[in-house]
Amino acid sequence: MATLDQKSPNVLLQSLCCRITGKSEAEVALQFQYAVRVIGSNYAPTIERDEFLVSEKIKKELLKQRREADAALFSELHRKLQTQGILKHRWSVLYLLLSLSEDPRKPSSRVGNYGALFAQALPRDAHSTPFFCTRPQSLALGYAERTAGLTASIGTSGISSLGVYSLNGPTPTPQSLLAGQPLQSAAAPAVGSRLAWALPLNSSPSTGLGPAPTRPTLGPAAPSSRAVRPRRDGDAVGEVSEAALVRDILFVFQGIDGKFIKMSAQENCYKVDSKVVLCKSLRDTSSRLAELGWLHNKVRKYTDARSLDRAFGLVGQSFCASLHQELKEYYRLLSVLHSQIQVEDDQGVNVCVESSLTLKRLLVWIYDPKVRLKTLAALVDFCQGQKGGELASAVHAYGKTGDPQMRALVQHILSLVSHPILNFLYRWIYDGELEDTYHEFFVASDPNVKTDRLWHDKYSLRKSMIPSFITMDQARKVLLIGKSINFLHQVCHDRTPPGKITPVSKSVDTPKDAAELLLDLEGAFQEKIDAAYFDTSKYLLDVLNHNYLLLEHLQAMRRYLLLGQGDFIRHLMDLLKPELARPATTLYQHNLTGILETAVRATNAQYDNAEILKRLDVRLLEVSPGDTGWDVFSLDYHVDGPIATVFTRECMGHYLRVFNFLWRAKRMEYTLTDIWKGQMCNAKLLKTMPELSGVLHQCHILASEMVHFIHQMQYYITFEVLECSWDELWNKVQQAQDLDHIIAAHEVFLDTIISRCLLDNNSRSLLNQLRAIFDQIIEFQSAQDSLYRSALEELALRLQFEEKRKQREEEGQWGVTSEQEAEETKRVQDFQETIPKMRSQLRILTHFYQSIVQQFLVLLMTSTDESLRFLSFRLDFNEHYRWFVSGLRIRASKPGRLLPVEEVQKPSTSEGRTEPQL
Repeated sequence: MATLDQKSPNVLLQSLCCRITGKSEAEVALQFQYAVRVIGSNYAPTIERDEFLVSEKIKKELLKQRREADAALFSELHRKLQTQGILKHRWSVLYLLLSLSEDPRKPSSRVGNYGALFAQALPRDAHSTPFFCTRPQSLALGYAERTAGLTASIGTSGISSLGVYSLNGPTPTPQSLLAGQPLQSAAAPAVGSRLAWALPLNSSPSTGLGPAPTRPTLGPAAPSSRAVRPRRDGDAVGEVSEAALVRDILFVFQGIDGKFIKMSAQENCYKVDSKVVLCKSLRDTSSRLAELGWLHNKVRKYTDARSLDRAFGLVGQSFCASLHQELKEYYRLLSVLHSQIQVEDDQGVNVCVESSLTLKRLLVWIYDPKVRLKTLAALVDFCQGQKGGELASAVHAYGKTGDPQMRALVQHILSLVSHPILNFLYRWIYDGELEDTYHEFFVASDPNVKTDRLWHDKYSLRKSMIPSFITMDQARKVLLIGKSINFLHQVCHDRTPPGKITPVSKSVDTPKDAAELLLDLEGAFQEKIDAAYFDTSKYLLDVLNHNYLLLEHLQAMRRYLLLGQGDFIRHLMDLLKPELARPATTLYQHNLTGILETAVRATNAQYDNAEILKRLDVRLLEVSPGDTGWDVFSLDYHVDGPIATVFTRECMGHYLRVFNFLWRAKRMEYTLTDIWKGQMCNAKLLKTMPELSGVLHQCHILASEMVHFIHQMQYYITFEVLECSWDELWNKVQQAQDLDHIIAAHEVFLDTIISRCLLDNNSRSLLNQLRAIFDQIIEFQSAQDSLYRSALEELALRLQFEEKRKQREEEGQWGVTSEQEAEETKRVQDFQETIPKMRSQLRILTHFYQSIVQQFLVLLMTSTDESLRFLSFRLDFNEHYRWFVSGLRIRASKPGRLLPVEEVQKPSTSEGRTEPQL
């Protein structure tokens, strides 16, 4: 234990004091106490922490001493030291060497005038807090009174407990605390420690200042010194010394009313009591100083009101903590100023006027704290009523200034304010967890949303909470990352830990980490978000494609619901034709489902994945009076689980609408095929009935017009709409970086085919005309079937009559009797009388069909869609319909001008037909 005690720091320090002074342990007690206090205090060098500047100063000192070789050797050694990286604090070592090289007996060049004391700006994070960095070199350790004074000062003000709080450089030390101060007479009482030591009265002109200016005194004349005493109650109000005003001002700095300076509730400012007799300069100076107290009250009031408000959130509490931190440093300055006044009052000594803490010197010392408090007060006003990301945006916006000190202050506050936001962000993108109790983060969660709507509705962006230093693209990626992780866990039931999906980067553990990240938003921050975004999105798409066959389901929609599987659709129609021709009320879904399975087994659809085929089903729409099976039949595709996120209920509704339209168009093609077959089969049979040639020719012409129309519409729908849109969709899906890209591309695909298939609200008139054309085709089929049925019945009767006549002639009898011949002739005449009715019916049908087509063409030519205008050219390629309608004729004569339908329908007064008024 003895060995340990002998090596303890206290024993070694006491031995060092004894060796330096050459005295015994008992005689160096005061010096030992002072040395312990100095070692326990926080030193702050008076120069900037810049290794390059210190090395340059060392080289300049060597060059001043004409040691050029040593300067070159030092430069080479310093360069090697920088490349090795052995020492972490090279600046400290170089500064120690520079300090040791100074001669303590020579007055320092850094001391000597009033300008040097206040020339250096106060640091931005230390809040101008002055520190006792070293003992005055002119003060010997033997002055017990001085040491006692320092002990009392430091003990009461708490200066020994102050720590260095600076990210941007040390706090400047008052230059008068260093070397170069004249000693007082040995008989004079010891001078107490002050914030700024008195400057020499006989400063040489080389210091850059003239003789010290004198100021008028408010008490008994004292040419070189003044006595500072506490103000007694018996003093008159008018007898206020400047020292008393200084003490009052120090109370005002803390938001406390003084004896002479008090808060005016009406004017909301500190004012000097009107009863106090002061010259105008002192009154104005006091008012300027009192502004600091008003600023302090404003900031303190905000922090006191918000610190206990839990609803203010973590970001708001961080903001209040940063304001408290700034106020704490401000209080350190006030404690130093109070300690200096207290030393004078306790010791009752006379101090040189030039070394006193006057109002003017207070103005200089509080300049930087006043600027900082002004910034904080303005920031408090700017951030009123804001929380979370809004608060961070306000702080960030206020930092866009050209003042480097103000910008550094706001940047420091921003690092504290953004720390909770960045912690929220990292927890969200790496774990998918959202712990936002006070709704401060820009990602919002709705707990009432069910799992099947997780991707679409559960998570969203609070745009007002997005900090201004985070772009909208970054916010969207952040939302997608966490949403993808939760989608994998809750919907896909994937148990892969998030750490294996994307490597976890370094989190923001301290405000310093947040500050470093904020300085590189386009670099490290962007890289972290991009890495997590690409890794998570790629993993999610791989799971959907391999485990849930997303792309295969997409292709199945194209083949079955959009009629892309031609052989299957044709065979299904052949099988369903007898069933669908019946009334809709007589259909049974199980019968249709059996027919569907038969069609699958008989075509190439049987080779599809069983997972896809089991989802294919039949659906019957709502039945209206008079509907047939063709009107209510529809194919359905069941979706659930993760793929239901892409194929939502709205999307399946769009697929159903498109299928019904395509199914109806396909039915028209199927119907016209049956019409053509009937014409080809009955053409030779009905050659023996010449009276039908005109009617049959009319049927052939109308059927040809309908076939041409349907073929062009099918070409437009199949190739220009479906195939082109599908190709764009497939390319986008292959290039998609996240699930949102696939969903957006799929929605664009559906919107495109809905619009170009005339199923949207803007094309309602076109769709009505097209449906009317389809109805005319069905009506034409019925009329032709009726015509052929009557004609074939008549043909059968005529053949039967001829066969009987020949049979009777072969038997040697008369072929027909006069009665039979008259009966046959009457029946033939009755049939021939029905032919004009058939012809007129066909003419009416043709007229209606052509008029509807003409109106359809007019609407197509006035459409804003270029593909629809081109469709009108193909439908009327030989201008067959154009000369039947005036609007089309006008467009033929002026192809560069498309007139609206209203203008086409205006009647002309010069002719008896409808003409547009040009």
